[in-house]
Amino acid sequence: MRTHRIFIGLVVLCCFCLPHLIATKPFEVVVDQSGHGHFTKIQKAIDSVPNNNLQWFFIKVKPGIYREKIIIPYDKPYIVIVGGGKRVTRVEWDDHYSPEESPTFSTFADYTVVKRITFVNSYNFPSEGKINKNPRKPAVAALIGGDKSAFYSVGFAGIQDTLWDLDGRHYFHKCTIQGAVDFIFGSGQSIYQSCVIQVLGGLLEPGVAGYITAQGRINPYDANGFVFINCLVHGTGTAFLGRPWRGYSRVIFYNTNMTNVVVPEGWNAWNYVGHEYQLTYVEHGCFGSGSNTSRRVKWVKNLSGSVVQSLADLNFINRDRWVQDLPVAV
Repeated sequence: MRTHRIFIGLVVLCCFCLPHLIATKPFEVVVDQSGHGHFTKIQKAIDSVPNNNLQWFFIKVKPGIYREKIIIPYDKPYIVIVGGGKRVTRVEWDDHYSPEESPTFSTFADYTVVKRITFVNSYNFPSEGKINKNPRKPAVAALIGGDKSAFYSVGFAGIQDTLWDLDGRHYFHKCTIQGAVDFIFGSGQSIYQSCVIQVLGGLLEPGVAGYITAQGRINPYDANGFVFINCLVHGTGTAFLGRPWRGYSRVIFYNTNMTNVVVPEGWNAWNYVGHEYQLTYVEHGCFGSGSNTSRRVKWVKNLSGSVVQSLADLNFINRDRWVQDLPVAV
């Protein structure tokens, strides 16, 4: 009788424990164009994630060029997409009718994590070393709209409006971002750490300078802004570090290597001439042939060291330590 009670107790205990174990075990699927995975398309793998998902769902993508558009809707959080390497795993599409409709990759969900993959909008982007002759238009490679999302060793390739850092807190680590005009834009609250910013200004009309950033902070109380830490800015042609998409635009380059691709003026007021005092554009501790600030526009901000340090710190986006809690190691 005692043995029988012990057995019943173990069964009851397992009945309570099993759902918890199942709920916390991450799911994993494989995308492989050759048919040796669970899916041959990345979007099909995303579609398989339950709505309002509350556990990490891993999608491993085998090397290859995937011709598809990808959308992660707002009700599919906790998705991790891991490619085989940003040079060998590429997603390409060529929409260009509007910035909203054009992204090759879009995520509106919180807790999106991507690693070792490249997203390309090929409408204007050169292919196999050949110059693309399509007329230049906004053609977005990636739109990042959810909160607490991170990208590790990810490539973003386009010419105009490459990376739409739309909204939310985002972390980019060792990413490569290519473009010529406003190719990092939006109202995100984001840190770009150890990233390569490659200007493709040589693809623009002769004598025309490009623009790296177009940040969209709307008022002085908004927390958002772009912070570049320990990055490399290089490429062909020339480019301004940024121009304001909205009236209180905020961009900081910290301890960044700038080549002579950066124009001596550094920044452009665009549609906000006469309101430059509202803009927060900062360079601190930068070096390289393009970092000389002697000919910069006079309205560049000269913030105190303590203020700069508070902005050029992971806590700018990470006060609740969500970056450390992500399941993908740097």
